Amino acid sequence: MKYTIGTRGSNLSLAQTNWVISELKKTNSETEYEIKTITTKGDTDTRPLFSLDQKGIFEKEIDRAVVEKEVDFAVHSLKDVPSELGPNLSLSCIPLRESVHDVFISSDGTTLENIKSGAVIGTSSLRRAVQVLRLRSDVVIKSIRGNIESRIKKINEGQFDGVVLAQAGINRLGLDVKVTPLSIIDFPPSPGQGALGIVSRSDDEKTIAMLKKIEDADSRLKIEAERALSKFVESGCRFPVGAFAELIGNDLKLTVAVYSIDGKKSIIVEKSGNKNDPFALGKLVGEELNNQGVNELALNWREKVEEWNKK
Repeated sequence: MKYTIGTRGSNLSLAQTNWVISELKKTNSETEYEIKTITTKGDTDTRPLFSLDQKGIFEKEIDRAVVEKEVDFAVHSLKDVPSELGPNLSLSCIPLRESVHDVFISSDGTTLENIKSGAVIGTSSLRRAVQVLRLRSDVVIKSIRGNIESRIKKINEGQFDGVVLAQAGINRLGLDVKVTPLSIIDFPPSPGQGALGIVSRSDDEKTIAMLKKIEDADSRLKIEAERALSKFVESGCRFPVGAFAELIGNDLKLTVAVYSIDGKKSIIVEKSGNKNDPFALGKLVGEELNNQGVNELALNWREKVEEWNKK
């Protein structure tokens, strides 16, 4: 039996896909896997991510290949997967989640707290940009594109004084680079950060059964709560939202922080619920955010984004 897997062509995407293959081979040793790299809109559009509607820009073309049976399934960074998939698609597997934390990297090991005033900090994430400015209003935020390796290279070349990245990507690439972990309280991650999402055709029962063998039940519960939140609160590049779920005994706790575009205002909601109903918990938190006026925090986001893009 041979499966063809769709993914992006970046080093991180390939590392993630090869990790999935290695896990699958532990329970399907005789099965062969072939990787097919697919270019997405997010790979070809060079505009700053701040200014793009990010829904599906890193996965739409790959999932189309799944539907059209060019590939059997796709491996994505789960934070890039929209909360609503297209017809005949299923989020068939969520393997063990990597770290959810963000980290700060500078050329000389200086921390975000101690870096000089006026330092240029690179990020492609509106959420991270706002979180940095809440701690250090005296630094300059500048959009940065490219893979993880190229972003780190730009620091060493002096184009940036520091960047904020996901710990998970650095771990998966096995990069030897000095990082400063950032507090999950000050830097709650994007919903789904650190997790992989494997998408297949919803009617392909054989493939789904194979993929389920590497599913991590706890990771699935946490992710489902975070993704449910996204169904009720507009997020992504237009709305700085941080969210992470934790399992505590039989309870699932979801903590969400939402920020105004200037970082001056925030709403933080923390709720717990039955771990067997993560969707209800995400909905509960989303409703509470709406009750507290979350949509008002999104006002004037475009003007601020355009200001960052010009730097």
